[in-house]
Amino acid sequence: MNAPKHPSVPAAPVSDRIRARIVDAGRRFHANDNIAEFIADDAELAALEAEVAARMQAVLETLVIDTGSDHNTQGTARRVARMFLHEVFKGRYHRMPAVTEFPNAARLNELMIVGPITVRSACSHHLVPILGKLWIGVLPNEDTNIVGLSKYSRIADWVMSRPQIQEEAVMHLADIIEERLRPDGLALVMEADHFCMHWRGVKDESHMTNSIMRGAFLKNPELRKEFLQLVRS
Repeated sequence: MNAPKHPSVPAAPVSDRIRARIVDAGRRFHANDNIAEFIADDAELAALEAEVAARMQAVLETLVIDTGSDHNTQGTARRVARMFLHEVFKGRYHRMPAVTEFPNAARLNELMIVGPITVRSACSHHLVPILGKLWIGVLPNEDTNIVGLSKYSRIADWVMSRPQIQEEAVMHLADIIEERLRPDGLALVMEADHFCMHWRGVKDESHMTNSIMRGAFLKNPELRKEFLQLVRS
């Protein structure tokens, strides 16, 4: 006698599976949080990309765009999904790039500045670009690890490539650099254009600049002045 057939239960969307892991771990998943550790492997990331593409296709259809006959938008949903997960929001879905650190054998203790680093981010309110420049000032001590100049750019790109507001982005980047290097002082200045202002709303072309000063830069006004003068030059 044949066993009774049961209807197959459709698999949960991959986004639901990833979200469940994050919730079970008691972690948050805000727009500017990295969730790479909760994505099982490259195959699951590819499945998430396919899900995003399907839902983006639904958005295009809801906007009454005929992607069937419009050759310009036939692949838009797929392209947007890939752009979100692997380019403009990659800081959410990919792990932090490897950063090789070296001991401070020469006992460097003088101010060094890296910049301007090109910043590409996105406003979490409207998902439109934030484009600007970033300067990083480090005052090392004999126990501070030294990293290559390009590594500052890679870390900055990883942090900035996610939806967020500028104030939180700079603070998050400062936290990561300070935790890894443990310098005597750390300073960051970021100046950026926000397309949520340029492209929509008031359509104003003003910039936003903010700075973070920690350690010696906060306590020593002369050091802070030297950094800011060098940045302006």
